[in-house]
Parts: sequence; C-alpha cells; structure tokens
Amino acid sequence: MAEKTSAAKAAIPSAVKGMNDILPPESARWEWLESQVRELMARYAYRNIRTPILEQTALFVRGIGEVTDIVEKEMYSFEDRLNGEALTLRPENTASVVRAVTEHSMLYDGGKRLWYMGPMFRHERPQRGRYRQFHQIGAEALGFAGPDVDGELILLAQSLWKMLGLADVRLELNSLGQPAERAQHRAALVAHFESQADVLDEEAKRRLHTNPLRILDTKNPAMKELVEAAPRLIDFLGAESLAHFDGVRAILEANGIAYTINPRLVRGLDYYNLTVFEFVTDRLGSQGTVCGGGRYDDLIAQIGGKPAPAVGWAMGVERVLELLKEQGVSTPAPVPDVYAVVPDAAAVPTALLTLGQLRDCGVRAQMHAATADGLGSFKSQFKKADASGAAYALIFGADELRRGEVTVKSLRDGSGTQAPRSLANVATWAATLQSPAPQD
Repeated sequence: MAEKTSAAKAAIPSAVKGMNDILPPESARWEWLESQVRELMARYAYRNIRTPILEQTALFVRGIGEVTDIVEKEMYSFEDRLNGEALTLRPENTASVVRAVTEHSMLYDGGKRLWYMGPMFRHERPQRGRYRQFHQIGAEALGFAGPDVDGELILLAQSLWKMLGLADVRLELNSLGQPAERAQHRAALVAHFESQADVLDEEAKRRLHTNPLRILDTKNPAMKELVEAAPRLIDFLGAESLAHFDGVRAILEANGIAYTINPRLVRGLDYYNLTVFEFVTDRLGSQGTVCGGGRYDDLIAQIGGKPAPAVGWAMGVERVLELLKEQGVSTPAPVPDVYAVVPDAAAVPTALLTLGQLRDCGVRAQMHAATADGLGSFKSQFKKADASGAAYALIFGADELRRGEVTVKSLRDGSGTQAPRSLANVATWAATLQSPAPQD
C-alpha cells in the first residue's frame, strides 16, 4: 500500500521550474497591489491595454535587438506546427504595445497614455525576484516628444512607491542621446576596450564589435576599473539631447524627487534613446532594479510604423511584493464580514437565501460547507467561523428559523454579544455587518 501511495505522489505533475503558482493567501497581496495600480493609473489618465502573450519572434528580434541577452539566450521561441511561423512567448511588453498601437493606428488622433499588467517569459536561472514566468506592470506614453512626459512617468512611478508605503527606493538617471551621438561614443568605446583587450572577458570580447555599450553593464568585478575609465556617453551629447535631459531634471527637482546621474546606466534593450532611468533598492540583493524604463523614439518606425516618439517603464511585480515584505508593509487580506453557522442541513436553503440577500447589499459572506462527514458539530463550526476572520457569526438554528430570525453573534470585539435579526427584512440590517473599506 505504501509503495502505491509513493508511486501516486511521484506521478503528480508539478509546475515548470521558475513558473510559480500563486495561492491564497499570497494571491490577496497580488490583488491588493493590482488594485492600487488601477487606482493610480486612473488618477494619471492612463488607459489599460492588453496584448497577447504570444507574438511573432521577428517582433522581438527587430524591436529588442538581435545582439541582446534576451534575444540570444532567454526567449521561449518555437515553430508553429501548423504553418511553420516563428513564435515567441513575450519576454517584455513594450514591443507588443508598440505593435498593437501601430497595427490599430491608435496614434491617428494624437498621443496615447497606456498601462498594462501581465506575465512575461524568459529562460534564465530562477532566483529570488527573478523567475522564468514573471509579471510586469508597465506604463507607456506614445506620441509625445517632450521631457514633460518623461518627467510625468517618473512621477507616476514615484507616486506608486508612496501609495504602497515603500521606502529605500532610489532613482538613477542617464541620457543615451541620439543615434549619431551614440555612434561617436561607440567608436571611442571600442577604441578604449581594444586598447586593453587582455582585460576583457569572453562575453565582452563577443560584444565588442556588436554591442559595446552593453559591456558597461557587466557584473564582472575584474573589469570594474576598465569600465569606470571608459568614455562617458553624456560627454558626447549635443545641445538638443542635453536640453531634453535638463528638462527632465528640472521637472524632478521642482517636484522634490531625488535622483543620481549614473553615466553607466544603459538598460538591457537596444531600443532606448535619450532618457533612461531605474528605481533601485539595496534590500533585494543582486536583483535590485525594481522598475526601469526610458524613451524609445525609434521603436515604432523600427517595427514598421510611422515614426513617433514614445517613453515608458516597467516594474517587476514579484520584486515589488518582495520589497513590501522585506520592509514589513502590511497588505490588507480580504476576509468575510460574516460566517454562516448551520447546525442542521434543513437550514441550508434558508441560510443560502439569506447570504445571497446580504451579498446583494455588499456584505462579504462565507457559508459553512459540509465535508464527507457532514456539517460537523456546532463547536467545530464556530472554530471555523473564528478562523475565517469574520466579524460576525450568523446562527441558523432550528429555534431561530421557527421565529423567522437569525442570530448575529459578534466574534471580534470580545463581548460575544448576540442579537436576533428578522429574515423578512435582511436589507434593513445588512449594513451593520459590513467592515469599513480598507484605506489606501
């Protein structure tokens, strides 16, 4: 018998490594975060967009950049068995949003402010705050060229940290300028690294003539001094790029937003230009970037659309939730207002009718349910009522039902007070059972 049980357990399928189930009560923290984001996006007049999880592989190769870690190593790509089409599970959502905006000509009547949330997929080694299926919330403003919208998006993210009660999140800022400026910087960068080629690791040598800017993002401590001595892109920026950068900084300073200029901040995607930024923390170890983004004015044209400016950011949901936990920020957990105690099966129809009426009035109600052994004793039901977190127990006893009543018993104030309530006019007393709405 033991061998059969062991074999049965071994046969149970498990989730794919790095792709996690989100179960109660943890899922309540996700719901709370999502509700905060929805509220904040509405305040900033950003509208929700939802794109497919699966896209054509060419979208990401063209949009993200062929010589990037994401495209070269991390994408989940496959060939459609029916038509041979190359498809990819989205590793990020900006390219998908741009594709949707372009395909549906959304900019024909002016710029759009959009936001999204959902799962992304990258094949990498799972670790704290970094999973193969991970979730992002992002905001994108398309069709706006000025530094005002760059600043607005950074303020939007900063407002979210305030709303969530997060501290120890700092802003790093840089400008990548325009393509011609980057080309000059690229030539100087290649010359710098070639002059000390013996210090370069294999990854840096591979990138030297394809994407030398990404060498600046190396985590190899042996290359730290070489990278720190490298030419800085900001020193190659022209007047227009510097004016844009100064405009963003002026907005941040006027709003009291502290920031650090990080000349080595390049981000991991090829489509950025001008403003780039990251919100980082020291509380999550190596996965310290909580939110990152910047301007990507060439991406719409790059994937075949009519040229238009754009800027946006994405934040890692798992990392934000980890940071909330790390900082001890409490997130409200949904609990029922009332728990129905039903001593006898004959009372179940009346109990369900009453709970339905209460729910129609906005009361959160949980019904005690029978197991294979029946409804259980009066005592065991009260234990479950208490464990549910409900403020009140509704007792549907035989005596109460004969009188056309239900007994309402307080579970949380220590008094244990009981009071009868008429089943004929549930709506008149329903509001007395409702918990106050959680505060932001």
